[in-house]
Amino acid sequence: QVQLVESGGGLAQPGGSLRLSCAASGFTFSWKAMSWARQAPGKGLEWVAGIASDGSDTSYADSVKGRFTISRDNAKNTLYLQMNSLKPEDTALYYCAKSTQKVVYGSSLLEYDYWGQGTQVTVSS
Repeated sequence: QVQLVESGGGLAQPGGSLRLSCAASGFTFSWKAMSWARQAPGKGLEWVAGIASDGSDTSYADSVKGRFTISRDNAKNTLYLQMNSLKPEDTALYYCAKSTQKVVYGSSLLEYDYWGQGTQVTVSS
């Protein structure tokens, strides 16, 4: 069965960095686009970044553009999110998600059929 397991979350200071990982199994990872989404306390789920199945194309929410970088290693079935210049408003539970498509079609979450359990990121001094 499809499994997505996030790791790498934790506590970071404002301006600091964290790198999230998502280990995927149970499907052909290199055939599907992937994304990261997050949910802050008391808020809805927000799409953060997406990457095409072959890694050739990436897209970002305006709130993280220039600070976060999504990448993937198809040989290792792993998705990454490098987060730099972290802000307190980045505090959230971060999820990786498997798309039903090979490319990312904007910020809609409707094209994702499997989600991980999430990893907590807290940005605070």
